[in-house]
Amino acid sequence: MVARGTTTVYKPAQEDTVLEVADLTKNYGSRRAVDAISFRVRKGEIVGFLGPNGAGKSTTLRMITGFLAPSAGRIRVGEVDAVRDPIGARRQIGYMPEGVPLYPEMRVHEYLRYRGELKGIRGRGAIDAALERSLRSAQVEDVRDRIIGQLSKGYRQRVGLADALLADPPLLILDEPTSGLDPNQIRAIRALVRGFAGDKTILLSTHILPEVEALCGRVLIVHKGRLVGEGAPGELRGGRGGVRLLGRGELDSYRAVLEPFDASVKLRREGELVAAELHLEADDAVEEVFRAVAKAGLVLRELRPFKTSLEDVFAALTTDESERSGQSSGEEE
Repeated sequence: MVARGTTTVYKPAQEDTVLEVADLTKNYGSRRAVDAISFRVRKGEIVGFLGPNGAGKSTTLRMITGFLAPSAGRIRVGEVDAVRDPIGARRQIGYMPEGVPLYPEMRVHEYLRYRGELKGIRGRGAIDAALERSLRSAQVEDVRDRIIGQLSKGYRQRVGLADALLADPPLLILDEPTSGLDPNQIRAIRALVRGFAGDKTILLSTHILPEVEALCGRVLIVHKGRLVGEGAPGELRGGRGGVRLLGRGELDSYRAVLEPFDASVKLRREGELVAAELHLEADDAVEEVFRAVAKAGLVLRELRPFKTSLEDVFAALTTDESERSGQSSGEEE
């Protein structure tokens, strides 16, 4: 740790680290909302921050952005210790919260100019330059003179993004940026975010998993306040897949054939048919399953390969065993 003037700074553990969170913890009385989360975000990355409702995502973001003080742990933004100097850290963060708070009676350019002054951008020339840059980056130049309350939700989201970009921060934190938008508006926001890749470092919190696959090079998954998964979407999926099949016969007959391929194979009855789902390590194992079922004299009605999706990974990491049992249907053994 190095002291620099009145701001406490840290030498980066890695030179390209823009955000470092170490053992971050938040307690509300006896309840632990965030439990010793640690991760790093490198320069130019777009990182997805995922978790079910109540997992601790918003609490974590509020601590990183200085709206909540952590109970324990460390946050470093650039070289600034954000726990000791939250104002210094905020100068390097552009934060777009869920449900962007805007003044609906103001015109877009008036609102952004006001926000620029609050962010400490001094001098008419500097504010003018920041205003024009943020309008252009968020693609809201065509509504600069419109009253915010008269804009569509998609445009209001873009105004919120322009606000986050005003001070040209190296780190953007976006919390559900496409929530409540129609498909065309979602595509527009995604295109904007994708365009920042390499120039800005982005931590993106969302419930929309296709959005994560489309935008993010790396994913963090939290559950019950803990980090339970981290990696590129492809790494988390592991390249694994499997087969789903329907056939005639007895459950025990299918179990005997399929368990050598997957000891945890799921079997259930669907009327007069047996339904099975098994996971396989290799693509060519699908052909081996087909041959084994045929050799046993079982009658197949359907055999359909599938690939493990990010949604499957998310469900596996954030669903407790008791919840999985409650979600099963039909006769299963």
